[in-house]
Amino acid sequence: MGALSRSAVLGLATGGRATLALAVPVLAATRDRRGVGPWLVRAAVRAAVVGELVGDKLPTTPSRLERPVLVARVGAGAAGALGLALTEGRPVGRTIAATLTGAAGAFVGSHAGHAWRGWAAQDGPEWLRPDLRAALAEDALVLSAAARLTRG
Repeated sequence: MGALSRSAVLGLATGGRATLALAVPVLAATRDRRGVGPWLVRAAVRAAVVGELVGDKLPTTPSRLERPVLVARVGAGAAGALGLALTEGRPVGRTIAATLTGAAGAFVGSHAGHAWRGWAAQDGPEWLRPDLRAALAEDALVLSAAARLTRG
Protein backbone atom coordinates (compact mmCIF):
# COMPACT_ATOMS: atom_id res chain seq x y z
CA MET A 1 0.00 0.00 0.00
CA GLY A 2 1.44 3.38 -0.98
CA ALA A 3 1.80 6.52 1.11
CA LEU A 4 -1.36 8.18 -0.22
CA SER A 5 -3.56 5.14 0.19
CA ARG A 6 -2.21 4.54 3.72
CA SER A 7 -2.86 8.21 4.53
CA ALA A 8 -6.39 7.99 3.13
CA VAL A 9 -7.14 4.86 5.18
CA LEU A 10 -5.70 6.48 8.30
CA GLY A 11 -7.79 9.60 7.65
CA LEU A 12 -10.96 7.56 7.18
CA ALA A 13 -10.24 5.63 10.39
CA THR A 14 -9.58 8.93 12.20
CA GLY A 15 -13.00 10.11 11.09
CA GLY A 16 -14.34 7.14 13.04
CA ARG A 17 -12.07 7.33 16.09
CA ALA A 18 -9.81 10.37 16.35
CA THR A 19 -7.24 8.79 18.66
CA LEU A 20 -6.21 6.44 15.86
CA ALA A 21 -4.45 9.39 14.24
CA LEU A 22 -1.93 9.30 17.09
CA ALA A 23 -1.99 5.59 17.75
CA VAL A 24 -1.18 4.35 14.25
CA PRO A 25 2.05 6.31 13.70
CA VAL A 26 3.21 5.65 17.27
CA LEU A 27 2.51 1.92 17.05
CA ALA A 28 4.12 1.74 13.59
CA ALA A 29 7.21 3.62 14.78
CA THR A 30 7.65 1.45 17.89
CA ARG A 31 6.64 -1.84 16.26
CA ASP A 32 10.06 -3.52 16.50
CA ARG A 33 11.39 -1.68 19.52
CA ARG A 34 11.92 -3.47 22.80
CA GLY A 35 12.18 -2.18 26.33
CA VAL A 36 10.09 -0.42 28.93
CA GLY A 37 9.95 2.97 27.16
CA PRO A 38 8.40 1.76 23.89
CA TRP A 39 6.12 -0.57 25.84
CA LEU A 40 4.84 2.32 27.97
CA VAL A 41 4.27 4.50 24.90
CA ARG A 42 2.33 1.72 23.16
CA ALA A 43 0.31 1.09 26.34
CA ALA A 44 -0.52 4.80 26.64
CA VAL A 45 -1.79 5.16 23.08
CA ARG A 46 -3.78 1.94 23.35
CA ALA A 47 -5.35 3.25 26.58
CA ALA A 48 -6.29 6.47 24.77
CA VAL A 49 -7.96 4.49 22.00
CA VAL A 50 -9.87 2.36 24.52
CA GLY A 51 -10.94 5.54 26.33
CA GLU A 52 -12.34 6.94 23.10
CA LEU A 53 -14.07 3.66 22.26
CA VAL A 54 -15.88 3.88 25.59
CA GLY A 55 -16.49 7.64 25.46
CA ASP A 56 -17.99 7.41 21.99
CA LYS A 57 -20.88 5.37 23.35
CA LEU A 58 -21.85 7.89 26.05
CA PRO A 59 -25.02 9.94 25.46
CA THR A 60 -23.18 13.16 26.35
CA THR A 61 -20.57 12.74 23.61
CA PRO A 62 -21.00 15.51 21.03
CA SER A 63 -21.56 14.78 17.36
CA ARG A 64 -18.41 14.34 15.32
CA LEU A 65 -19.87 16.87 12.89
CA GLU A 66 -20.03 19.74 15.38
CA ARG A 67 -17.58 22.35 14.16
CA PRO A 68 -14.87 22.10 16.84
CA VAL A 69 -15.02 18.31 16.86
CA LEU A 70 -14.86 18.05 13.07
CA VAL A 71 -12.00 20.54 12.87
CA ALA A 72 -10.11 18.54 15.49
CA ARG A 73 -10.68 15.29 13.60
CA VAL A 74 -9.50 16.80 10.32
CA GLY A 75 -6.43 18.19 12.09
CA ALA A 76 -5.81 14.83 13.72
CA GLY A 77 -6.11 13.09 10.34
CA ALA A 78 -3.53 15.47 8.89
CA ALA A 79 -1.19 15.07 11.86
CA GLY A 80 -1.53 11.29 11.87
CA ALA A 81 -0.81 11.04 8.15
CA LEU A 82 2.17 13.37 8.60
CA GLY A 83 3.48 11.19 11.43
CA LEU A 84 3.00 8.03 9.40
CA ALA A 85 4.78 9.53 6.37
CA LEU A 86 7.68 10.68 8.55
CA THR A 87 7.87 7.26 10.21
CA GLU A 88 8.07 5.68 6.76
CA GLY A 89 10.76 8.14 5.64
CA ARG A 90 8.74 9.55 2.75
CA PRO A 91 10.19 12.45 0.72
CA VAL A 92 8.88 15.98 1.37
CA GLY A 93 6.48 16.10 -1.58
CA ARG A 94 4.87 12.80 -0.68
CA THR A 95 4.74 13.80 2.96
CA ILE A 96 2.81 16.97 2.10
CA ALA A 97 0.46 15.03 -0.18
CA ALA A 98 0.00 12.38 2.53
CA THR A 99 -0.82 15.07 5.10
CA LEU A 100 -3.49 16.62 2.89
CA THR A 101 -4.86 13.17 2.06
CA GLY A 102 -5.10 12.30 5.76
CA ALA A 103 -7.04 15.51 6.43
CA ALA A 104 -9.43 14.85 3.55
CA GLY A 105 -9.86 11.24 4.67
CA ALA A 106 -10.74 12.35 8.19
CA PHE A 107 -13.34 14.77 6.83
CA VAL A 108 -14.91 12.08 4.65
CA GLY A 109 -14.63 9.46 7.40
CA SER A 110 -16.36 11.74 9.90
CA HIS A 111 -19.29 12.33 7.57
CA ALA A 112 -19.47 8.68 6.50
CA GLY A 113 -19.40 7.44 10.10
CA HIS A 114 -22.09 9.90 11.10
CA ALA A 115 -24.26 8.85 8.16
CA TRP A 116 -23.68 5.16 8.94
CA ARG A 117 -24.67 5.53 12.57
CA GLY A 118 -27.75 7.57 11.67
CA TRP A 119 -28.86 5.09 9.02
CA ALA A 120 -28.23 2.06 11.24
CA ALA A 121 -30.15 3.56 14.16
CA GLN A 122 -33.15 4.60 12.07
CA ASP A 123 -33.48 2.47 8.96
CA GLY A 124 -30.87 -0.24 9.23
CA PRO A 125 -31.56 -3.89 9.84
CA GLU A 126 -32.91 -4.80 13.24
CA TRP A 127 -29.66 -6.47 14.30
CA LEU A 128 -27.88 -3.08 14.07
CA ARG A 129 -30.25 -1.41 16.50
CA PRO A 130 -29.84 0.21 18.92
CA ASP A 131 -27.05 2.59 17.93
CA LEU A 132 -24.62 0.67 20.15
CA ARG A 133 -24.39 -2.19 17.67
CA ALA A 134 -23.73 0.20 14.80
CA ALA A 135 -21.06 1.90 16.91
CA LEU A 136 -19.43 -1.45 17.67
CA ALA A 137 -19.48 -2.37 13.98
CA GLU A 138 -17.82 0.97 13.23
CA ASP A 139 -15.24 0.27 15.95
CA ALA A 140 -14.42 -3.09 14.37
CA LEU A 141 -13.96 -1.54 10.95
CA VAL A 142 -11.72 1.36 12.00
CA LEU A 143 -9.68 -0.76 14.42
CA SER A 144 -9.02 -3.42 11.78
CA ALA A 145 -7.92 -0.69 9.33
CA ALA A 146 -5.63 0.81 11.97
CA ALA A 147 -4.17 -2.60 12.84
CA ARG A 148 -3.38 -3.19 9.18
CA LEU A 149 -1.63 0.19 8.95
CA THR A 150 0.57 -0.49 11.97
CA ARG A 151 1.92 -3.66 10.37
CA GLY A 152 3.43 -1.70 7.50
